[in-house]
Amino acid sequence: MRISKKGISAVLWTGTFVILWEAAAVFLHYVKEDPMAGRKLPLFSEIVSSFAEHGSSLLAQAAVTAGYTAAGFLAGAAAGILLAVVMKLSGVVEKTALPYILAAQMIPILGLAPIVFGLFKDVTASRIVITAYITFFPVAVNFLSGMKSADDDLVQLMEACGADKREKYSKLLIPYSLPYLFTGMKLSAPMAVSASILADTLSARNGIGYIIIYALYGGGTKGQFWPAVLMASVMGLICFLIISAVEYFAVPWKRKGGNNV
Repeated sequence: MRISKKGISAVLWTGTFVILWEAAAVFLHYVKEDPMAGRKLPLFSEIVSSFAEHGSSLLAQAAVTAGYTAAGFLAGAAAGILLAVVMKLSGVVEKTALPYILAAQMIPILGLAPIVFGLFKDVTASRIVITAYITFFPVAVNFLSGMKSADDDLVQLMEACGADKREKYSKLLIPYSLPYLFTGMKLSAPMAVSASILADTLSARNGIGYIIIYALYGGGTKGQFWPAVLMASVMGLICFLIISAVEYFAVPWKRKGGNNV
């Protein structure tokens, strides 16, 4: 069985990361003899040992966060796609809505989270809304940009052939903008995980974010902190890879090196 170049790169990157982490941890522990080394940067072998001990509970909490991430991501992506189409159909809507969308994105997520929780008074709804909020903007802007980038000659050709708006969008503009859409989704997927983890801290009693906060400040098992942090990073990477895999099958002309629909 042949190993792909991407597989080799992933193995090399992971190995390099582990080696550098362990080297830095050894330096703190045994060279600098920092008494707080275990909290600042534990040995990677200790993290692996802790994950082996708490792995089942961490995976269960990761599944909770993943569920809210998926719900919020799908809702935000759907809203972004819908608004992008509406803005493309109507310049008035675009000029009216876009400044408000940009202004909304200037609100720090740390400041937005308590506001959302105060409005909904429900942790579950707040998790989904916050994740959707993070997802919405990159998807809407990239999808709109894709539809605006469609070849003018092709648009004029379809209009000359008597194509109506439905045919123009379904057969040209939307297929043409799919690479842009997936770019926006790949950008927002890891951010959606981060937003969902942040939302876990809003009076929630489960999720990776809850484990991280509880391990730090709530008297929980300290050994769960770093495994939970690394698991959160892996979740973001997995979401990115899932979107990339969907793109691979949904946009076959891109992997063949072309831009034609």
